[in-house]
Amino acid sequence: MTKESNSAGQQTAFSTLPLKAELLSTLNTIGFETMTPIQAQSLPAILDGKDVIGQGKTGSGKTAAFGLGLLNRLDVKRFRIQTLVMCPTRELADQVAVEIRTLARGIHNIKVLTLCGGVPMGPQIGSLEHGAHIVVGTPGRIQDHLEKGRLSLENVNTLVLDEADRMLEMGFQPALDAIIQDIPAGRQTLLFSATFPSQIQAISKQIMNSPLMVKVESTHDNNSISQHFYQCEGNRQRMDALLLLLLNHQPESAVVFCNTKRETKDVAACLENEGFSVVALHGDLEQRDRDQMLLKFANKSVTVMVATDVAARGLDIDSLDAVINYHVAFDTEVHVHRVGRTGRAGSQGAAYTLYGSEDGYKIALLEDYLGREIKGEELPDSSVMQALPPEPLMATLHIDGGKKSKVRPGDILGALTGGDDGIQGADVGKIKVTDYRSYVAVKRNVAKKALKKLSAGKIKGRTYRVWQLR
Repeated sequence: MTKESNSAGQQTAFSTLPLKAELLSTLNTIGFETMTPIQAQSLPAILDGKDVIGQGKTGSGKTAAFGLGLLNRLDVKRFRIQTLVMCPTRELADQVAVEIRTLARGIHNIKVLTLCGGVPMGPQIGSLEHGAHIVVGTPGRIQDHLEKGRLSLENVNTLVLDEADRMLEMGFQPALDAIIQDIPAGRQTLLFSATFPSQIQAISKQIMNSPLMVKVESTHDNNSISQHFYQCEGNRQRMDALLLLLLNHQPESAVVFCNTKRETKDVAACLENEGFSVVALHGDLEQRDRDQMLLKFANKSVTVMVATDVAARGLDIDSLDAVINYHVAFDTEVHVHRVGRTGRAGSQGAAYTLYGSEDGYKIALLEDYLGREIKGEELPDSSVMQALPPEPLMATLHIDGGKKSKVRPGDILGALTGGDDGIQGADVGKIKVTDYRSYVAVKRNVAKKALKKLSAGKIKGRTYRVWQLR
């Protein structure tokens, strides 16, 4: 069964759904009144206990769709793991867990546990011993806990596979197969994916029961995203084109998409040699390095991120000024997904795609999709090569203390702005507090003052080591 929506403006109130009163109250409190198209089409079936396949891009509202479904079904009095949500990356798993906790605010004593690789095993083992209702995690770490007998999935009645296409691309098929074998066959299975390749079709037939297929077209408002195409032959021309675009447009935040890890590393190295503030996001990174790169880019203390599609999936980055496709994506839907990262929330965005004569077939598919002829535009004049690369707006300070030391974002803000020697609140950007360390973005022009203030002063009566991330 398939439902398709071409109406992005479809308006349906959450109050029309048979949701628990606590969930409806929370939705009202956080300002969620009408459903997005993917929610309007999938939630009635999810709440009815049916298996659902949802196809839609990041930002379509799919997390709230399956989050409301699993919370509505949950029996809080049964302190057993009743829901398993699997995601391809730790970042996406963290985002999903945060959104589920937000939706669950009005229901007391719900415990949501994240189980992801790249973090110490000890605290996870301790948390598992205390139990949970909902587990959100990555397949590798979940399989590890299962094999060592620390995790039981025998009471799971809802299984969610989020960004299923990327989990398969990243080689998680064997882990998924092993995990799903440990979950009761009578469960509800919800599968969400931005694309729907043959592998996804095959896995859905194996693990799902007569699923409803919900597809929301990945269309973007032409008023918020302008797409531009430039023909380049060979690597030298391609790199020159990239430099011209970045120097001419001077974006505060730009993502450059490459098709391979090798290209990602090479392009980032070239940009760094030209004086750009840049990070390279690919699959070979240690988790801590990856976390710090994402943090610096998200809080605008780095200007350019060069990334592969797999590495960039699930990133929660707003206010992205530009997306540059260094090479055309292998798949039209992946191109649409890349482009959709700019111009969000009503802001203006721009996407620039570099293509060569070898890309004729991919360009033809894009022309069909976009409903327009693609002609190579003129690149900016070479005189812009004299311009200096844009300086990042912010700098990131690392504080050697976190939640375990009872540090909260408000404590850091107070330490920075308090007293006669404090900086202005408007000069403080994003603050992130993890278990053992904290990060705060400050305007670059007050970074030295902020560093001195935190290093010499105290946060909640304690002195912490503080340094600037480079």
